[in-house]
Amino acid sequence: MFDLQSMRDQLASQYDLAPNPALAEKMTDVYARMNRVVNPIEWVAHAPYVAAILELKKQRNAVILAHNYMTPEIYHGVSDVVGDSLQLAIEAAKVEADVIVQCGVHFMAETSKILSPDKTVLIPDMEAGCSLAESITAEGIEQMRAKYPGAPVVSYVNTTAEVKAASDICCTSSNAAQIVAAQDSHTVIMTPDQYLAQNVAKQVPQKNVVWWEGSCIVHEQYTAQDLRDFREWNPGTRLIAHPECPPDVVNEADFSGSTSGILKYVTDEKPEKAMLITECSMASNIADQLPEVDFVGPCNMCPYMKKITLEKILWSLHTMSEPVVVDEAVAEKARVAVQRMIDLSQKLGV
Repeated sequence: MFDLQSMRDQLASQYDLAPNPALAEKMTDVYARMNRVVNPIEWVAHAPYVAAILELKKQRNAVILAHNYMTPEIYHGVSDVVGDSLQLAIEAAKVEADVIVQCGVHFMAETSKILSPDKTVLIPDMEAGCSLAESITAEGIEQMRAKYPGAPVVSYVNTTAEVKAASDICCTSSNAAQIVAAQDSHTVIMTPDQYLAQNVAKQVPQKNVVWWEGSCIVHEQYTAQDLRDFREWNPGTRLIAHPECPPDVVNEADFSGSTSGILKYVTDEKPEKAMLITECSMASNIADQLPEVDFVGPCNMCPYMKKITLEKILWSLHTMSEPVVVDEAVAEKARVAVQRMIDLSQKLGV
């Protein structure tokens, strides 16, 4: 567990991290990327951390990969590559830098290490886990194989290295339907997200999709009644849901898609008002790109994603911690499942 005070004391002895209006003013080009969602007082506090991280990245020959659910000061301030799980997985395999700092949850850092075994992969907080990833084990995969002999296992990339290694191929929310449809078997096992599997089953009725009963603590909280109530209170608002939401929520929405799919939909459609039925930071991170869209309404926050902060990123680069280690035998098998996903996605154009 982090000793936050000790970390802060040590960072303060090495870097000038006090709120700095002059530095904030000097970095207006960076602030312009987030000024709709980060107020000037917050930016004065963030700027010293951003400046220190940008300098350390050069010294360490490091790149920062940030998921779309990171907070705006990370997403816009220090990241080199942003995207959903599939985009980050693909980019992790291309990285030429010596060090990858994974701003996301632990399974994402494992995926980067699997695809870039010769790189040093750091995660700023080892406790940035994932309820969905923790809902399935390699033993659970074997149980599903025993129940449905011969059926291929398509595991969400939101899983541990051990689960990936026990699977035939991985998927993300952006390519799940296409990956499942491409399997030779009539019955296809999907793990661990029951709601993604149920939503995919509707898209590929030619397959008998069976699933493990896991779910995401962020997306499972939404209900169809929530959407109906919000539509009544805010008529005309476009409701856009992630496919990790329960099927009745997806059915109630105007559009459902992966993180990258949501971004494309909002960019193309530019609705006057939109509510994103997903993690909170998603709307914050695209708000500055789409000033004509008013992002409204409630959202649910991922407590694991929010463990990653600017000060922990700075600490990670300063101390080169925490390095992610994946057993090579496990990594080799997991790499096959992830690479199959990447290759098939590219072949299918998704």
